[in-house]
Amino acid sequence: MTASSTRRTTAAHHRLAAVGAIAVAGALILTGCGDQTKNKDNGSSSSASKSSAPLASKLPASIRDKGVVRVGSDIAYAPVEFKDNSGNVVGLDPDLAAAMGKQLGVKFEFENGTFDALLTGIRSNRYDIAMSAMTDNKNRQEGVDPDTGKKVGEGVDFVDYLTAGVSIYTRKGDTKGITSWSDLCGKKIALERGTVSEDLAKAEAKKCPSGKKLTIEAFDDDQQSQTRLRSGGADAASSDFPVAAYAVKTSGGGKDFQIVGDQVEAAPYGIAVSKENTQLRDALQAAMNAIIKSGEYKTILEKWGAQDGAVTTSAINGGK
Repeated sequence: MTASSTRRTTAAHHRLAAVGAIAVAGALILTGCGDQTKNKDNGSSSSASKSSAPLASKLPASIRDKGVVRVGSDIAYAPVEFKDNSGNVVGLDPDLAAAMGKQLGVKFEFENGTFDALLTGIRSNRYDIAMSAMTDNKNRQEGVDPDTGKKVGEGVDFVDYLTAGVSIYTRKGDTKGITSWSDLCGKKIALERGTVSEDLAKAEAKKCPSGKKLTIEAFDDDQQSQTRLRSGGADAASSDFPVAAYAVKTSGGGKDFQIVGDQVEAAPYGIAVSKENTQLRDALQAAMNAIIKSGEYKTILEKWGAQDGAVTTSAINGGK
């Protein structure tokens, strides 16, 4: 996702798997954005003890002793992170976190929050990291507001782990002639606040001619924008490709939506970490590279239909 530091921001994302390859992992459960409930099951890793975990020594002592990494996440973004019918946090990010936890000997506890507040949560020490399909880009690295170009806070470092792009989708059979971003003038689009989708929509709105205004409705989470489109309150919606593809695959048994046009803005997803916490950042990178090398990373991506976005090594601040 992209928050105006963007979940998915202005340097969007790479191709993931085709719609048909997206795994259906249970019905989506809507979660309140203000819900800060910790999940200690799927978001957790590791039966491995600290002593047996191969990379435990790389962690800061405070986290190693506590045995927990607090993860801020917008848990309403299937298939990357969402709640299943039992209320457990599931998805691509929780599975990757669990695999890293086995390498590090700690649990990753996911806490739900609105996407555009996750980086603030790191700065206030509410979370140790943010892992939420967040696009790594220079604005977020430097703490710059993409709308104004002004610095609004401390930037963060990113541990990159996937690439993805941004897609537009409409009601099935009712595309309104939309095949690209330039077709949105005179239309209404629903999307999640603070995401790359919002950045792209704002940029497109500036190009629209007089009398063909692009109306942007930004919501707290992606589920709300899907509901708006489904009800006919918007002409289109936009989100990261894996999320759009999953919605097309699952909503209404595949009868509600269709993707229109191509993905745009390929860019990496990254785990956000405070710039002051370089030891944690480097430990996460080592753990990600370990699961890439072991093949566990590939297995997890295939489970969630994300294999086309795979990376061969984890970079630090690879976003542009």
